[in-house]
Amino acid sequence: MKADPVRGAAVLHPALPLLATLAGARPDLAPRRYGLLSACDGGLLEVSGLSVPIGTQCRIAHGAGDIAAEAIGFRNGRTLMMLLGDPVLLRPGARVRPEGRPGMVPVGEAFLGRAVDGEGRPIDGGPPIATRHEWPSGGKRAGALDRSPVRLPFGTGVRALDALTTFGVGQRIGIMAGSGVGKSVLLDMVAHGAEAEIVIVGLIGERAREVSDFVERHMAGAKRAHTAVIAVPADHAPNLRIRGAMMATALAEYFRAQGRRVLLIMDSLTRVAHAGREIALLLGEPGAARGYPPSALATITKLVERAGNSAASGGSITGLYTVLADGDNQDDPVVDTARSILDGHIVLSRDLAQRGHYPAIDIPASLSRVMSDVTQETHQAAARSLRGLIATYETNRDLVLMGAYRQGADPQLDRAIAMHEALAQFLMQPARTVVPMTDSVAALTALMAG
Repeated sequence: MKADPVRGAAVLHPALPLLATLAGARPDLAPRRYGLLSACDGGLLEVSGLSVPIGTQCRIAHGAGDIAAEAIGFRNGRTLMMLLGDPVLLRPGARVRPEGRPGMVPVGEAFLGRAVDGEGRPIDGGPPIATRHEWPSGGKRAGALDRSPVRLPFGTGVRALDALTTFGVGQRIGIMAGSGVGKSVLLDMVAHGAEAEIVIVGLIGERAREVSDFVERHMAGAKRAHTAVIAVPADHAPNLRIRGAMMATALAEYFRAQGRRVLLIMDSLTRVAHAGREIALLLGEPGAARGYPPSALATITKLVERAGNSAASGGSITGLYTVLADGDNQDDPVVDTARSILDGHIVLSRDLAQRGHYPAIDIPASLSRVMSDVTQETHQAAARSLRGLIATYETNRDLVLMGAYRQGADPQLDRAIAMHEALAQFLMQPARTVVPMTDSVAALTALMAG
């Protein structure tokens, strides 16, 4: 205790809450076990004399300190581990000690307003995060009937999405496109304008510059207090990238269990699949679908299935995942797997992006599978009409530009040509502009009625 010089009242010292937390902790009095490093093949390690569960984090001692590793399997009496850093300075016979609780990640309110890495350590220059709460990294399995249906609309602040592919609270939806088409910019718009109590952002396998830019834009102002960022750039170990994705999802599950409405943004699901492929190939699993082992594709399925509504707590996780289509191939195994398991998909078009049409959403190819459950019939009819006009115009665009089409031959195409500019202006939106969902629906109805 000390006296407040202004108010004259006794106040708690800032360190006392942390001391109270430490006082309530139970010391581990078990003997410290360790193993010995016996082999190192790239990022794959073999450790003898240490029996630990898969998922356990360990520290390997070397001359300048230690380095982290994670148990990913075992074979012939030896534990297989994967480094979470650089193998420089490792030597045969180095001591390997387990740390922490296997399969658990830290969660709690302390992560809000902070940016951390895949191990929960701050990357924003702030103090270490002190929390006593933990959550299974693989989530808590729930039955299919424990998930309540999607019945409420979810506003994103993006006019084209709210009007034509309306999201629902608890929906899982993917943004699918090739590189450089605007996935990250669209995610940025949704994170800025979404109607959610908590926003959890997992930046997995992306460029470090994008991580820095995102934190600078979103970890300031009023929204910082309910936003958490878990970032693992592309140059980090594959198991650390998967750990970052699991930690972001576990943090979202923790807040959902409290009955809160959470928006989980993950950029990108493809990088998680790439990390799973690297680990599976190291363990000797054969590549099945264009080089992707079955376990790599199963990793993204498990992640996506953890989002949704909770009937027990009343909370929800609305999942928004980006999916990179390698070479703009919409039949890529990751794209195909994500499309089959998600509740909808937003396809971005490179042709639209090259015309300067942003966000470059390919409306006819995009779909929200819950739109009919969360919108009125008049809204759905207007959206269907607009979709039909866009599809008709794009199908006959070359004929129109060449002057080969004679007006009056197709009334639907005549209307599409007459409304083309108005439709394009409706679908385009500046990156930092937020449009309320009610305004988007009203503008759609007025446009189609006119």
